[in-house]
Amino acid sequence: MTIEDATLVKSTLGGSEDAFRELVERYQRPVYRLIVRMLRDPGKAEDLAQEVFLRAYSHLESYDRNRKFSSWLFKIAHNLTIDTLRRGSLRTVPLDRDADEDSVAVREVADPNALSGMRRMERADLRSALEEALAALRPSYREVILLRFVEGLSYEEIAQATGMPLGTMKTQLHRARRELQDELERRGFATGGGRETSGGRDS
Repeated sequence: MTIEDATLVKSTLGGSEDAFRELVERYQRPVYRLIVRMLRDPGKAEDLAQEVFLRAYSHLESYDRNRKFSSWLFKIAHNLTIDTLRRGSLRTVPLDRDADEDSVAVREVADPNALSGMRRMERADLRSALEEALAALRPSYREVILLRFVEGLSYEEIAQATGMPLGTMKTQLHRARRELQDELERRGFATGGGRETSGGRDS
């Protein structure tokens, strides 16, 4: 039986180190995955992911148990990542294989019926094109794409994580999908429009 996040938070506040360790194990990969895709610096992403959990632990009493813990945690990751991007002293390096495998999920940004051209491409070429297309997006667009189509967050959860009003977030996501499709088309991948059909939970 899986223990709910809110129960683990309560146990952590009661002094259980094991409870917080479980939360870290549950979310360390999604948090790192988001940060490394935003920063494109694996070393810095590892440091920042650790800082996210240190920040979460020290501010755990402020967590509202009526909200999803993952949204609250992604909000911390969002704030730290945006601050780092604004400072702008990062080295951009190729991402490792695991991160490349994760970005294949971004194919769901477009209508799956419009991706037949992509699916005929070699898997490595597709990963490379997606990585380049994601890197070309402005950070705010890249973030909503990753939260929706890689992490599978709902609209409300993304709005909570980014601090954007729900309507603004939906507009950002729509524009981000269009720009990602345009970037892929510039790289020779024929995509179509189509409405969002998968990759996250509708709200």
